[in-house]
Amino acid sequence: MSLNTGYGRFAAAVNSLLIAILCVAAAHAQGPPIKLAFLGDSLTAGYGVSPAQAIPARLEAALRAQGRDVTVINHGVSGDTAAGGLARVDWMLADKPDIVLVELGANDSLRGSDPAQAERNLDEIITKLKAANVTVWLAGMLAPRNFGPEYAASFDGMYKRLADKHGVPLYPFFLDGVAQDPALNQGDGIHPNPKGVDIVVARLLPFVTKNLDDYAASVRRPARP
Repeated sequence: MSLNTGYGRFAAAVNSLLIAILCVAAAHAQGPPIKLAFLGDSLTAGYGVSPAQAIPARLEAALRAQGRDVTVINHGVSGDTAAGGLARVDWMLADKPDIVLVELGANDSLRGSDPAQAERNLDEIITKLKAANVTVWLAGMLAPRNFGPEYAASFDGMYKRLADKHGVPLYPFFLDGVAQDPALNQGDGIHPNPKGVDIVVARLLPFVTKNLDDYAASVRRPARP
């Protein structure tokens, strides 16, 4: 074997080793995907649409299209109230989410339940999540207007009260741009159809990306690869 041939093989081996080390270092620096869980009701679960068309799935696709390494976990249960969500918090935490977006309360208002009770349950959900060192985001809802202005004011206002109390980001109205539009909802007039889902996601996306960047800065993790 000539000296030149031997050196060439040695140099190639060293280069391969350096590339492998750099790839491992880059993977380590990037870390695992951020886990964003939705704790919600049928709006999160994707009632009436395919699993791939549910809001969490479509949001994950939109985030990955931006190059963001985020896994969105769907913890939606159709018919769930704030009390039901509270009962599921410990079970949901087994997935070890980094962030939880709480989307609950719509079924409380549809049943005309006492807003004060819903607020207490949401308060306890946020308290438990924060005690588990999970970042919390809150999605607001609006009460049906047939229960009167006093009920609507009490229910609608609880989300800002809770966001202010706990210092968590608030997305004011989860169905912004979709509610009461027959072209964007299923026959029940409540649940978004696939077109409506895409609008919910498009409206929600700037809120999510802004708060993902804030989260990444707070824990010194990259918001995207």
